[in-house]
Amino acid sequence: MTWKTETDEIERRRELALNQGGEAAIAKQHSQNRLTIRERIEKLIDPGSLEEVGPAAGTPVYDENGVLTGLDPANFVLGFGKVGGRRIVVGGEDFTLRGGSPSAAGLRKSVYAEELAVQYRLPLVRLHEGSGGSVGGTGGKGPSLPGPVNAPARFRSVAQALGTVPVASAALGAVAGLPAGRLVASHFSVMSKSTAQILTAGPAVVARAMGEQKTKDELGGWKVHTKNGTVDNGAEDEASCIAEIRRFLSYMPDNIYQLAPVINCDDPVDRCDEHLIEVVPRNRRQAFDMRSIIASVVDRESFFEMGRGYGRSQITGLARLNGQTVGVWANDGKFLAGSMTADGAHKARRFMELCETFSFPIVSLVDEPGFMIGSQAEREATIRHGASAVLTAALTTVPWVSVMIRRSFGVAQAAHYGPDGYVIAWPSAESGPLPVEGGVAVAFRREIEAAPDPDARRRELEEQLAAKQSPFPRAEALGVHDLIDPRQTRPELCRWLDRVQPLLPSLLGPTAFSIRP
Repeated sequence: MTWKTETDEIERRRELALNQGGEAAIAKQHSQNRLTIRERIEKLIDPGSLEEVGPAAGTPVYDENGVLTGLDPANFVLGFGKVGGRRIVVGGEDFTLRGGSPSAAGLRKSVYAEELAVQYRLPLVRLHEGSGGSVGGTGGKGPSLPGPVNAPARFRSVAQALGTVPVASAALGAVAGLPAGRLVASHFSVMSKSTAQILTAGPAVVARAMGEQKTKDELGGWKVHTKNGTVDNGAEDEASCIAEIRRFLSYMPDNIYQLAPVINCDDPVDRCDEHLIEVVPRNRRQAFDMRSIIASVVDRESFFEMGRGYGRSQITGLARLNGQTVGVWANDGKFLAGSMTADGAHKARRFMELCETFSFPIVSLVDEPGFMIGSQAEREATIRHGASAVLTAALTTVPWVSVMIRRSFGVAQAAHYGPDGYVIAWPSAESGPLPVEGGVAVAFRREIEAAPDPDARRRELEEQLAAKQSPFPRAEALGVHDLIDPRQTRPELCRWLDRVQPLLPSLLGPTAFSIRP
């Protein structure tokens, strides 16, 4: 006597689970240019690498004779897979079943995703499309009973995952409630411009509670959330979102106990781009293209920018130097002169925390005129958010190199220099407590007003003081480690990275930040 009947039953249940919400629901998903969760996972991971967890989980359907006639599978697909040959944990809601609102088994699997990632110390990828709880409950027949008072905190594993492994999430359709909360609890998040919305609550709930009549896109489309920092990036479609996640993972270690992989690099470490000698205009009021500098000094095609639409005066992203991952932070002088806004400070703080968590050396390209000023800046509590960024930098332990490209002024400049950091300056650099223009207006107000030609006297004073903010006196006093030809920046950075490389293994493990403003 064998167990063939039962083993056949196992196979049958697995086949029934693959039906998802049925042919009609899958066809509807495809008609709206959206893939199913299983199709999304297959596009993300290496072919044939899925090792599904709980494939037969769901609610069985029996006839009056107790014979299994169907299976309503859990509407969350979870498993292990490989991306570029490296194993990850991946999961996401099945929108073809209950619109992604969790079934009992689906909820259990979604909660288990973070626990698996932490247990196995593997990167976690979530592919979201679904809503949170329903007034119908997880069983669809009324509210579910609450968990016992001693139940584990549901979000503890979410926080533990963020502190242990890389977490990347994508919004690929409407994402609301619990999935939306999970989406933003990520180191990198991206949303599809063509299919996704992220909502605390949908239009019907908002209309009933707030009296606002808004579409899903008006409430939570990409134009909203790439500007307010809810997600890091917006991508054209699902395929582009998945490509961005694969690229993000390529820079990351598996967990905080490992260093990021170093890849082969065919970009010479001694490459010197001629355009760097002229990229910064001699006219101090004229902006320049900081991203072109980044592209010239890091490995070719390696800069992966994160959060371009949010906190736009600050540029953050991952890159490589001689094949090794580094974090790059710079100012964009083409937006608000590169000054640190409240949003920019928040963006910079989160980025420094990412680098500290995964032991990435930080490359800071400095053109910081100071905190943003004015009534709006005061309303946004810029000084509080800015001070938080400054203290975050002060608490980091990863190696820093700061390249003084142009301006470095005020309290805000302190955020661009880490403890014991290596500092090099271009001849275009200028630094001090205040930019010349603002400082002259304050310190010499009466003298300027009394002059026969106030404008001429103001310009004369500004030129005199600008000369004192030159990097040459600072280099003479060992106020910087070196004053360099801009064309030598890449070789200098690669030599610095080679020096700090032996320090990185001692930084592995959990990070610790004390309270900040």
